Amino acid sequence: MALSKQSIRKGTIILVDGEQIPKEELIMISELWDDRQENFFRKMMKQGGKFSINKVPFEITIEQDGKVRSDGTREKAPIVVPGEDSRF
Repeated sequence: MALSKQSIRKGTIILVDGEQIPKEELIMISELWDDRQENFFRKMMKQGGKFSINKVPFEITIEQDGKVRSDGTREKAPIVVPGEDSRF
């Protein structure tokens, strides 16, 4: 089973041999992988890093870190101001 377009997220940069490739080309490459290699690639897409599969070097960089909403904006934590009745 190969990767799908939905499995390759928007904020992820995937380099093959130092060059960024389109999703369609990555899907064609993934058709040659077995299940173990595909699962490994999916895990690396979540965390990023440098690795190789079938002697093909990959580098995955994740642009967005932290909590991001579906519209691309970051969630802000509520500001808590200590007062007389607040507990810690």
